Amino acid sequence: MEAEKSMIKKLRRKFVKTAMLSLLVIIIIMIAFINLVNVHRLVSDADNLLVMLTDNDGEFPDMRIIIEGQGQSGGFPGDPEEDRKNPGGIGKGPKNPSSNDPNALFTLEKLNDNRSREMPYRTRYFYVKFDESGEITTTNTQHIAVIDEETAQSYAQAVYENKDNKGFYHTYRYQQLIAPDGKSIIVFTDLSTALVDAYTLLFQSLLIGLFALIAMFILVYLFSGKAVAPVVESLEKQKRFITDAGHELKTPLAVISANVDVLELEAGKSEWTGSIRNQIKRMNSLVKNMLTLSRMDEDVMHVVYSDFDMSSAVKETAESFAPIAEAGEKNFRMDIEEEIHITGDKNAINQLTSLLLDNAMKYSSEKGSVHILLSRAKNIVLEVSNTCDSIPSGNLDKLFDRFYRADSSRSRESGGFGIGLSVARAIAISHGGTIEALKDGDRIIRFVVTLPKQLPKNLLARNAK
Repeated sequence: MEAEKSMIKKLRRKFVKTAMLSLLVIIIIMIAFINLVNVHRLVSDADNLLVMLTDNDGEFPDMRIIIEGQGQSGGFPGDPEEDRKNPGGIGKGPKNPSSNDPNALFTLEKLNDNRSREMPYRTRYFYVKFDESGEITTTNTQHIAVIDEETAQSYAQAVYENKDNKGFYHTYRYQQLIAPDGKSIIVFTDLSTALVDAYTLLFQSLLIGLFALIAMFILVYLFSGKAVAPVVESLEKQKRFITDAGHELKTPLAVISANVDVLELEAGKSEWTGSIRNQIKRMNSLVKNMLTLSRMDEDVMHVVYSDFDMSSAVKETAESFAPIAEAGEKNFRMDIEEEIHITGDKNAINQLTSLLLDNAMKYSSEKGSVHILLSRAKNIVLEVSNTCDSIPSGNLDKLFDRFYRADSSRSRESGGFGIGLSVARAIAISHGGTIEALKDGDRIIRFVVTLPKQLPKNLLARNAK
């Protein structure tokens, strides 16, 4: 049950992580898009305003008409030239009587009309004029409170020397218009309020995004159990099938073995009975490993933890593989540190060592080498490495998947079923340790088991039961 719960938790964590990462990417894209569009609109509106002001000699069209009507010659309302310079009708009165209808207060037409009429009175700007020699001739700061004449001239002089037609200077957006006679005007508009609004929108959108992530995390976590339920059910059926198949295969294998014994008593040993015995041995090994995995998954395996000399156990198991290595003309080396003790199950550690060495002998290259190492530092490390013709590409953790075989044809020749490393991992986990496959160059693969000297408290408590 412990392994099953761990697997379910891992599936749920993976599901939640994937869902939250997807949502995070979507929220980031949405927040970035909204704020970029807002900033673009802010700059675009400022540029349109500055174009109108520079075209109208630094004044709003209707304001210039009022000024000129007070003693200067100039345009007048209804002048086609004025309509060209002020296509939006900024500062003009209502276009039609219906705009004063109380029922039309919040129509888009009414809102745009009010915005245009009020713009000259709420826009904060100033301008500076230069003659053809670059000398300042006029400075107007009547439409802004925070800039004096001296500051306005210093800003304009800096922009004039840079020779940029438009851009940002501090919190001001500016536009420069150079006339054919060499005279120029630079208009600055204050975007402080608009920038504060942009920062406010950014902060609010980030806050909303954070709340959305938190809310979605809670919902995804609550419903993740239902999301992974079909996978868990499938795994349960797989484990049940493995257990049932293992038990069902035991009886026919025992009957076949007994029949072979009878045949050999009556007709003597032959090539055919020997082949049958080899296949029975393979099937018995497969059934044993399948049942071992099933029991470990269900935490019903009878494991006895005790303190024992792991060095002696590993050395004894390793020595049994020396004749196999010799027969295969393989270079077999053992580096086993003496007097390493561990709290665990001796039979399981023997099986772990046997599985790793058996795998190394089967899949090592022809006349290659196999090396087993047992050492002790902070933890106990058991390492089995071997040379091989090719190492699977990608993540080597897949080698520990049940029934995975990197080379199916090689596995059939060597008698492997792709389940031994799965059992090895289950044994390592049952002792509170880990196992990993590492690639050392292009021709050497290492299987490294890391075990604690003392069992973790949860395993000790389970063993006490």
